[in-house]
Amino acid sequence: MSTAYQEDISITVLRRMKEGGFDFARIHPIEFYAVFPDEDRARVAAGKFRGESLNAQVCERDDGGWGLELSKVMYATYGGIGDFEQELETLIEPLGGEVEGWGVKHEINRQHA
Repeated sequence: MSTAYQEDISITVLRRMKEGGFDFARIHPIEFYAVFPDEDRARVAAGKFRGESLNAQVCERDDGGWGLELSKVMYATYGGIGDFEQELETLIEPLGGEVEGWGVKHEINRQHA
């Protein structure tokens, strides 16, 4: 995925989070996703993030690839997310991995009439 495309997506997602009332003043577990051609490479990549992320999970995907999900507790900022995605990409590309994006769980406050 091109860096410019990822940046555009991140800007859009962060804007929507702001419009939805996301609390940017608190830290949150941000999930980063990557895909690998096999389990061994996904597990090697997961091992590179020990102590840095809250959680690293590897799982088989329906398309035959292997997914890596890293949860990092951090502030949801454009710069912080972009920096971590760049670091992730640098570490996983030699292993045949590809960054698929990021996400964060967000509690939606619904007001009833």
